[in-house]
Amino acid sequence: MAHIRHIARTHRRTLMKTGSYYLMHIVVAAVVAYVVTGNLWAAITLSFLEPTVQAVAYFFHERAWARRDAQVATTGPTAFAAGPA
Repeated sequence: MAHIRHIARTHRRTLMKTGSYYLMHIVVAAVVAYVVTGNLWAAITLSFLEPTVQAVAYFFHERAWARRDAQVATTGPTAFAAGPA
């Protein structure tokens, strides 16, 4: 439990962004799923399932970019230049 509290404290902004993105995504997914299927239950199911997976992926995506930004800050942008050296 202490580990979860530590993650929540140290990644508060990312978790808040993930949560707001999740809520927005549920609404958009529900509308799209309903328009496509015409079935309210299918729309509700899809609108929770897909954004939940996306929210988890987004959290790790944000962490990867934060790690990259930290490395660029210490090593310089040339360390991540595309192509062969």
